[in-house]
Amino acid sequence: MRARYAAHELGLVDFVVSTYHPSCQAEQHRQGIEDSIKSDWLGLQVINSSIDESGKQGYVEFKAHYSDQGQQFCLHEKSRFLLENVNNKPLWFYIDGVFPGTIKAGRNDPCPCGSGKKFKKCCG
Repeated sequence: MRARYAAHELGLVDFVVSTYHPSCQAEQHRQGIEDSIKSDWLGLQVINSSIDESGKQGYVEFKAHYSDQGQQFCLHEKSRFLLENVNNKPLWFYIDGVFPGTIKAGRNDPCPCGSGKKFKKCCG
């Protein structure tokens, strides 16, 4: 996650594209990635990270602060990553993400951030 953020700061479009899982077909989104990299990235706050029981899927909730055309924004996302071996080297690939403000959880449900706490005691 931090490497993807740093790549945005440094304008490394090819690196960002390479960190997407092949099933995402990131090349078709290259223009959008190039546009997002043009923003002024101000900081990254990792809120939570976890790995599922299989050790093959990971989740990172973060807030990335940036400015674009003089306005400041905050991208708040819970990203999902998949661990795969490439040439006998384990690599994490970005799959997708959800925006916590759009997550619907009951107050007694497990928190979608992955903390293991009830939603009402965590992000609710």
